Amino acid sequence: MDSHAEFLRMVVQDDTLPDALLRGEWQTAPMSEKERAMLAYAVEITVDATRVSPATLDGLRAHGFDDTGILQITMIASWFNYINRMADALGVGR
Repeated sequence: MDSHAEFLRMVVQDDTLPDALLRGEWQTAPMSEKERAMLAYAVEITVDATRVSPATLDGLRAHGFDDTGILQITMIASWFNYINRMADALGVGR
């Protein structure tokens, strides 16, 4: 995660957001409500994707995401979950 945080630092030119995310404080990190809704959805997929409901998707739409955007978030979050589990299972980085 440190490499991702360093990339984010370069993009935003600030330490506040990357540091908050590294501490797991995404709920209070400095970002828009739209971004927070996207992260909440990514967390929901990560913790238990079976809990995603039509209301969850409607909430994303209310924040301005269309179906294509929701699909993209879903695919990216799912891919990262997959690849991180593969790396963990194979001991990458240990």
